[in-house]
Amino acid sequence: MRRWIVTGGVGFIGYHLTRALLDRGDEVTVVDDFSDAPYPAAEKRRNAADLAHARLTILEADVTDAARIAPAFDGAHGVFHLAALAGVRPSFRDPARYARVNVEGTATVLEQATRAGVKRFVFASSSSVYGNSTPLPAHEDAAAIDPESPYAASKRGAELVARAVSRRVPDLPVTALRFFTVYGPRQRPEMAITLFTRACLEGRAIPLFGDGSMRRDFTHVDDIVRGVLAAAERAPAGYRAYNIGSGAPVRLDALVDAIARATGKPAKVERDAVPLGDVEATFADVARAKSELGWAPEVDLVAGLKSVVAWVSSSR
Repeated sequence: MRRWIVTGGVGFIGYHLTRALLDRGDEVTVVDDFSDAPYPAAEKRRNAADLAHARLTILEADVTDAARIAPAFDGAHGVFHLAALAGVRPSFRDPARYARVNVEGTATVLEQATRAGVKRFVFASSSSVYGNSTPLPAHEDAAAIDPESPYAASKRGAELVARAVSRRVPDLPVTALRFFTVYGPRQRPEMAITLFTRACLEGRAIPLFGDGSMRRDFTHVDDIVRGVLAAAERAPAGYRAYNIGSGAPVRLDALVDAIARATGKPAKVERDAVPLGDVEATFADVARAKSELGWAPEVDLVAGLKSVVAWVSSSR
């Protein structure tokens, strides 16, 4: 039995990762501040209640509060750092908060992890670091120097801080996972697939940005969790970044059609302008994760949408 720290462990991805760790017999200490935005605090409280287990400890704390979180790291085998402020559009309204939580928070958590002598450090980055200027499919060695939003900049900043800190602890695997448009049960309610699914089931119009030609590399949360666990077992010492995506981008208009089929309801579309900060396409080159981590996506869009429809229908 190993004990893991999971920051952001009652959020969307954090819930599924914590559940997977508990299901395989590990101990977990979740560090989460239960903040209300952009992932609703009520959803986090429900996730925490659903996770309740004798091998689970939940510490309600901000990841930038070193004194508060430090004791939790003693004796931990490794850290999964998922805590962050997510969302491209909200980041324009509060860029300083995004920088503090996502960059300073990563630095603080990594500092506590190295002081405690953990064996693994895996943290969540984002496909947003690539922006619009990176050739597709995006490869981890792309420059990633032209972010389209404060959120993207904060995730890239977190990567750079982690890379620099890793030079002081060269034997520690410090692994950045660039997640591509994650979806599945318990997703943030304003995200496209959950939002579209709920609208379709309720007979409301789906808000579609632009002409529907934007493409997203939708990746099911089950594949994300498998990627996180593979990184914890197989990533090499030192800093290394990996794309975790489906490698099969889907146009938004095709997504709407797929959701209509999954729900069995006709889709009504209401078009709107493309918001500031949204990229034209995300498309992951996952060759590195396949060759070095032994990971590959397994959940196709049809199966993934079924899981979302089931979750939305049960939680309405």
